[in-house]
Amino acid sequence: MTADPFRLAMVAGEASGDMLAASVLAGLTARKPVLDARGIGGPAMRRHGFDAWWSIDALSVNGYAEVLRQYPRLKRMQNELRDRVIDWRPCAFVGVDAPDFNLAIEQAVREQGIRSIHFIGPSIWAWRRERIEKIRRAVDHVLLIFPFEESIYREAGIPATYVGHPLADRIPEDVDREAARQALGMFPARGPVVALLPGSRPGEVEKLAPDFLRTAGWMHLRRPDLRFLLPAATDALFERLRRMADQLRLPPGVQLTIVSGRSHDVMAAADTVLVASGTATLEAALMKRPMVIAYRVAWLSYRIMKRMAYLPWIGLPNILCGDTVVPEFIQHDVRPEAMGEALLRQLDDDARRDAIVARFADLHGQLRRDCAARAAETILELADER
Repeated sequence: MTADPFRLAMVAGEASGDMLAASVLAGLTARKPVLDARGIGGPAMRRHGFDAWWSIDALSVNGYAEVLRQYPRLKRMQNELRDRVIDWRPCAFVGVDAPDFNLAIEQAVREQGIRSIHFIGPSIWAWRRERIEKIRRAVDHVLLIFPFEESIYREAGIPATYVGHPLADRIPEDVDREAARQALGMFPARGPVVALLPGSRPGEVEKLAPDFLRTAGWMHLRRPDLRFLLPAATDALFERLRRMADQLRLPPGVQLTIVSGRSHDVMAAADTVLVASGTATLEAALMKRPMVIAYRVAWLSYRIMKRMAYLPWIGLPNILCGDTVVPEFIQHDVRPEAMGEALLRQLDDDARRDAIVARFADLHGQLRRDCAARAAETILELADER
């Protein structure tokens, strides 16, 4: 006799959400062999049998100004998705991050008697604390990936469970640098390696990649032995980055390799990393790689975010450690000479580098909790209650 399928609606908003959602789908599949999951997702989710009504690319919009321009299209998609979920009647709806898109859907399905769960608690500890009432109305439960969040949500009257971070489960405690270099076809006997990660979304790359490449040129003039690796998330971005490097006319002899995908291998191979603020900063921290964080968005988006921010940091490693463990360069401070100097200090100061590695090792231990299993168990318990 075939078991009835466990029907799950799910929405992930960008590449990092795709990875997080895929880990939960893996955990659910281990417990519910017949899983019918649908909604908005990406390639990692589809590998677990997810039926993507829309591709994750439809939600990959960066910054407040950019969202405003795309608002009519996003609103139509949000309304259509809400209606399809309500008609389908899944056992639960799980919104993965993307709170500006997901919370309205979560509230609507909850009012129709469908369990509403949000995975990755909206960062009310960082900005937009006024959103707490909206979260309370919208969700039955929040799954949290950072340990300090649980008490904040519960004090606000929102049921929440800390499940750990799937990246901390997936990334080993000791990442083999030489093995990563060999996998990328590099010769380990040559100079130090600097990874350049200007982001995975086209808008993000356009804003940061030119200055990341100029930073490589600036550093090369001072340390010709340095090697630079630049991963491209898509074939289109690979070609765009290649053309960009050609147009910038970097100093002769710069050892720059643009890699198709494989951002994890690139970070693992590096001695230090120049990285756009976002999930990639946490990946680098879990790999115990020193880094310099950069962030630049449209002027209006930055003014809005600055007015709403509550913390002195923007990078996840610094936020989670509660300290300026690694430098951050924001908006007009994203300058090649400043970022280059910070990267060289990390390469040349053994004590500084060892201290960063130690802080990141402690962070890894806090975040490793078998996230997929914990999240899946909580979702199933909540669905059974309904």
